[in-house]
Amino acid sequence: MMTTTTQRILDLAAAAPASHDEDLVLLLREANELYQQGLEGLRPSVAARFAGLSTRDLVAAANAAGMPCDASQDRDELLLLLALSEWEMTPAAMAFSEMAEDAARRGVCLIPEE
Repeated sequence: MMTTTTQRILDLAAAAPASHDEDLVLLLREANELYQQGLEGLRPSVAARFAGLSTRDLVAAANAAGMPCDASQDRDELLLLLALSEWEMTPAAMAFSEMAEDAARRGVCLIPEE
């Protein structure tokens, strides 16, 4: 049986509360990689859906989706914002966000403190 990105992130998020320190960092690292893969997997369909829109219309769509932007951003950036707005509403992305927030409350983060 093949595990989907969503299922794997959900599994990692379920295991996170019982994990500590380096084990939690490893879970976060894997979940982060899967989060990025999921976002990248969504980008082509978002780009196809918005292919006919002007930059101005993309800015309006991104702003309407709650992703502040402006006309100085290039088309790829705007499409990424639109993909991100959709991805963040998926169960996988929500589980990862909650996992990362919980880990941060416990002092664990993927970005080392300087």
